[in-house]
Amino acid sequence: MAEVSRIFVYPIKSCRGIEVEAAEVEARGLAGDRRYMLVDANGRFLTQRRYPQMALIHVGLDAGGYIVESAGRKPLKLPRSISIDDPDAGGSCQVRIWSETIEACLANADTNIWFSELMGFACGLVHMSDDLHRPVLHEPAQFDDEVSFADGAPLLLLSEASLGDLNTRLERPVTIRHFRPNLVVTADAPYAEDDWSRIEVGEAAFDVAWPCSRCILTTVDPETGERADDGEPMATLKTYRQRERGVYLGQNLLPRRLGRIARGDAVGLQ
Repeated sequence: MAEVSRIFVYPIKSCRGIEVEAAEVEARGLAGDRRYMLVDANGRFLTQRRYPQMALIHVGLDAGGYIVESAGRKPLKLPRSISIDDPDAGGSCQVRIWSETIEACLANADTNIWFSELMGFACGLVHMSDDLHRPVLHEPAQFDDEVSFADGAPLLLLSEASLGDLNTRLERPVTIRHFRPNLVVTADAPYAEDDWSRIEVGEAAFDVAWPCSRCILTTVDPETGERADDGEPMATLKTYRQRERGVYLGQNLLPRRLGRIARGDAVGLQ
């Protein structure tokens, strides 16, 4: 029987995630997951695809919020959320994520300066308000499905068995953090999750909606922030996980029942 072995939350999109023992499943994903995002001066979202050094921006839990750290810089404290009405916030702004333009709340000037100095160019940190509805655009989604600043789905699942099989094919093994899942599960066989359609975990339930298309971000070492010169693990994944529209590993999830999940919870298959 499969069970949850690890849970990750990524408070700032494309920065290092936090491993937690338990989390609340909300409509748009795990509570606190990808509610913050970095954008350039034109409001365009930033990720490790172009800026692999973002892997070295560490986000940790702090009393009432988060602590953001990067080598050689004074830590930055962030609240769990910010709103347009906060007198210390930077107000409403329009941001671009892929083809979508959505409203977000800009952080205060000191926060934006901290990130701009770190990145080496003008950028800002934005937050998604609780009352914003960003729809899931992928075909299996229902009309009221929503997502945070994640690429396209509320949660991502990957099994340890699938990662283990990939690593048997690599000269230099990779870690689960290369693939940035929310839920890591045990499974009886590699890629078993490809055949799942609905699962129950703790108090929550999910549709296993569509496979996750992989990209150059997987070639970034999460410990060094450097991109692999040999293109691994993507080069190997292309030899056996290539499909018509891309290279796939892991499954995207759509919440169908909300509630608490925890490490060690059984994964019930339906």
